[in-house]
Amino acid sequence: MAARPSWRGQIRLALVSIPVEIFPASKSGASIAFHQIHEPSGKRIKYEKVVPGIGPVDRDEIIKGYEVSKGEYVLLEPEEIESVKLESRKTLELSQFVDVNEIDPLYYDKPYFVVPADDLAEEAFIVLREALRRAHKVGIGQLAMRGQEYVVAIKPCGRGMLMETLRYADELNKASSYFREIEDAEPDTDLLDLATTLIDKKTAKFDASEFHNRYIDALKGLIEEKRKKKGELVIQDPEDDTPKRSSNVIDLMAALKKSLGDAGNDNNTGEDKPKKAPARKPAAKAKAPTAKKDAPPPAKKAAAGGRKRA
Repeated sequence: MAARPSWRGQIRLALVSIPVEIFPASKSGASIAFHQIHEPSGKRIKYEKVVPGIGPVDRDEIIKGYEVSKGEYVLLEPEEIESVKLESRKTLELSQFVDVNEIDPLYYDKPYFVVPADDLAEEAFIVLREALRRAHKVGIGQLAMRGQEYVVAIKPCGRGMLMETLRYADELNKASSYFREIEDAEPDTDLLDLATTLIDKKTAKFDASEFHNRYIDALKGLIEEKRKKKGELVIQDPEDDTPKRSSNVIDLMAALKKSLGDAGNDNNTGEDKPKKAPARKPAAKAKAPTAKKDAPPPAKKAAAGGRKRA
C-alpha cells in the first residue's frame, strides 16, 4: 500500500487494543485552478507576508499567536503546541455504539479506510468488524489528528472498516431557522400520485460512475476556445431560460404528466379533460365531435385526417 496513512494508533474496545492505520477514502476530483494575473504585464501575482511598518519578513520569524484582546496575543512555539497531549492522538477508544441509521447524515464529514497495522492485529480486527456487522451497530469514539480532535464513527466496509469523522453539534445550523416559512400543508392528492409515479419510473440502482463534473468540462472547453482565439471574446452569457415559478396547480399537473410521458397519461387524472370540456362549450359547438365522424368536405380532408388517431 503506497499511500501514507493519515493516522497510526490503536482502536481500543474495553481491554482489547487493535493496532490500525487510517487512510483517506476520498480524493480531490477534477478541478480547474485559476491564478491571479496582472493584466498589463501578463505576470502572475504573488503574495508576501508583511508586517505593517516593517515590510516583508522571513518564515522563520513567524510564530503562532492567539488574540486574547484587541492587539494582544498569546504567542505559542510549535514545540509548545506539540506538547499538548491527548490520549486520542494514539488511541481511538470506542466508548459508545449506536444503530446504523441513528446518526443524522448532516453530521457525517469525511471518510477514511481503516486497516489492521500488521498480521498480528488482523484476527482482533476481523472479530470487531464482524461483531459490528452482526449487531448492525456503529462504533463511536474520538480521535486526534492534524491538530484537531474529531468525533468519529466506525462501521464495517467490505473486508475492512470505514471511519467517518463527524461534525460537532455546534457546527451545524438549525434547520428550523430555514424551513419555518414553508407552509405546513398536505399536497394535492392527484399531484402527489403523479410525483410518486414519476419517482417510481426513474428509480434505479445508484452508480456514481454515471455522473461527472459537467461544469469542469464546460470550463475546459471555454479555455480551449480562448486559447485558439487569443484576445477574442468567444462566448457570451446564455439567455436565462429558467422556467418561471408558478403556483398554478394545472401548470404543475401538466409538467408532471409531461415528465411521466405515457405513464402520466394512464392516470385517472387524465380523464378530467373530457369531462370538463363539454361543460365549457356551447350546445351548438358540442355537436362538432359528431360531425367529425362524417366524411369531411374535399377541401378540409387533409386537415381533418391529421387529427385522426393513428
